[in-house]
Amino acid sequence: MDTLNPAQRRALAAAGASPAGVKALGRAMTALRLPGRPTKESLAADGRKARAIYRAGGALLAAWPPRPKRDAAQAVAAETVKAVLRGARNAFARSYVDLLYSRATGGYRRFVRAAELVYAVADLCPGLCPTRREVEAELQLTQAEKDGVEIPQSDFLSHVFAHKPSGDHLVHAMLRPLPRSVELLARFRREGRLDLGTAHVERRGALGCVLFNNLRYLNAEDDGTVVPLETAADLVLLDPEVQVGLLRGNPVDHPKYRGRRIFSAGLNLTHLYHGRLSLMFYLTRDLGFVNKLYRGLAGDGYDPDGPEATLEKPWIGALEAFAIGGGCQILLVLDYVIAEEGAYFNLPARKEGIIPGVAPLRMPRFLGERASQHGILFDRTFPVDSPEARGLVNEVVPPGEMGAAIQRAVDLAAGAGVISAGANRKAIRVGQEPRDLFRRYMALYCREQADCHFSPALIGNLERNWDAKNRRP
Repeated sequence: MDTLNPAQRRALAAAGASPAGVKALGRAMTALRLPGRPTKESLAADGRKARAIYRAGGALLAAWPPRPKRDAAQAVAAETVKAVLRGARNAFARSYVDLLYSRATGGYRRFVRAAELVYAVADLCPGLCPTRREVEAELQLTQAEKDGVEIPQSDFLSHVFAHKPSGDHLVHAMLRPLPRSVELLARFRREGRLDLGTAHVERRGALGCVLFNNLRYLNAEDDGTVVPLETAADLVLLDPEVQVGLLRGNPVDHPKYRGRRIFSAGLNLTHLYHGRLSLMFYLTRDLGFVNKLYRGLAGDGYDPDGPEATLEKPWIGALEAFAIGGGCQILLVLDYVIAEEGAYFNLPARKEGIIPGVAPLRMPRFLGERASQHGILFDRTFPVDSPEARGLVNEVVPPGEMGAAIQRAVDLAAGAGVISAGANRKAIRVGQEPRDLFRRYMALYCREQADCHFSPALIGNLERNWDAKNRRP
């Protein structure tokens, strides 16, 4: 690697960095020369050299106060060091992603979920990704206080997805049923309903209902909803008695909306502001719960070059009140959306400062590119009875008639059987969002969402648009 440039050295000197520490970082950087053809032997040697860079950079950062207490010069110097470390990690991951992924998965024989993968890499190559203890420690801080310890996780996954063999394998791994879902299946089939905390799942004849149940936060999504929602979706897909899935919000107890069903308030911005939303939330959600709604469940067989062979069923959405942000993203992967009069959907990404999941890829198919740009970049809200919204919403019904509309849609969808429904979903998807397009999108999303999640602009957006300072988690 290139050593520190003059501007970087000046920034470190201005912050009072130890000359010996600066020298150690520069020397470690020049020692790492990544090969054009990586081998297992070079991985071990280069891993040791990379760790010297991480240690030297970490020692410089540790000499300065925590992020909120740094003066201007220390803040610039800290960002300089973090940029150097990020560059070193990305260069190493780019060279060795295939070998590291192969080791973590037993030569591509085991399917390892994304959250497990990044911690396996932390053990294989210390410093390349953070440890669980490091991540848990930073999750105790507010978002404004964080240094971005989790960024290397998302960066590494970006390289995994950019590398087709590992990216295809990880997409498949994330589409497999959760082990907990498999354990709960017999009980669900026997009892017909399960309370999973922030999600409920019920079977009503041929209909499998996934009910948002994060009531305090108007059915918003956060780290506490990811596994329950994915588990509920798994159970609907796994139960052979269920032919159609439904997504609907449970009635909330918020004073303003007490007793009303609300589809989803999107991302839990209160948790985000207070630092309780992990970076892996975004990736786990979109690779797991949301992608399973769209693509179904992957089985034991793995054939990345063959046609998709997932277990899938049609999904209906009952849009009551609103589908904000993440709620709108979910509508984009459903097969039939029934909306209550007066409801709306939007993607307030500009107000939040993040990427709205996979919506930038999917929304133009429904609303057109110009309307999608308006919604994503300029905060346009779409009432369900507007002309543009009808590209996404199939049916608008008066209040009180949602139940009957759902039953009509279930009768239509269930009449032809699950096999043909799954086959037609696959056939439609081939021309709209093939697996390779999704994989390449995720390579970009992993990197860019990390930048957004830890951007100072995000804090300002939340304070300005969400009154985040005065909200308590």
